[in-house]
Amino acid sequence: MYIVIVGAGDIGDPLIEIATAGGNEVVVIERDDERAERASRNYDCLVINDDATSKETLEEAGADRADALVSTTDQDATNVMVCLLAQELEVPDVVSVVHNPEHMNLFRQIGVNTMQNPQRLIAEYLYRAVKRPSIVDFMRIGEEAEVFEITVEPDAPITGKTLREADEEELLGEEMLVVAIERNGEGPPVTPRGDTTIEAGDLLTVYSSEGATPDVTDIFGHAEDHS
Repeated sequence: MYIVIVGAGDIGDPLIEIATAGGNEVVVIERDDERAERASRNYDCLVINDDATSKETLEEAGADRADALVSTTDQDATNVMVCLLAQELEVPDVVSVVHNPEHMNLFRQIGVNTMQNPQRLIAEYLYRAVKRPSIVDFMRIGEEAEVFEITVEPDAPITGKTLREADEEELLGEEMLVVAIERNGEGPPVTPRGDTTIEAGDLLTVYSSEGATPDVTDIFGHAEDHS
């Protein structure tokens, strides 16, 4: 792929590393002299030390023939301008970091794929690790819904029950779904069926419309702070 990356800062720098290591043809646009020089020195890519909000700069970077453009600067206004110019140059895939959540809708309205500020996502992940230590991994969907991984404890209300029994006993809410089961760390994940029995030690992938709340984690044997 031919990828134009705008910004070689805290977010752009590791992206450049991953993209170049993946064998892609990468062009970086970085306005800051020091960051541009560092990217040029560290990675096998063309680095243009200039302002990406200029259409001429994007054309110099070959954006008009790029497969994708990713804008990673720390200013949403800059990212919006870069994305609009990239669309004008008919870049097929335009992606941008969004720092202020209030600006997410603006990016979506102009048809840009977005990624919320990674620093905030990391902070949320660390907070979740403290607040809900039973959650192995999670992904938020919308405002409240989450897909998360959780291990079933021996004394959990759901242990030893089939999914059908758990549903009949109203252990699983109407908006909760067990998506996959990893058992003994061996073989492919088990596809859950109504007659699938949940065993202690199972690692479940669960979808919950209300997220991984304490009431939800209690079902799997993790009594956590309800405050």
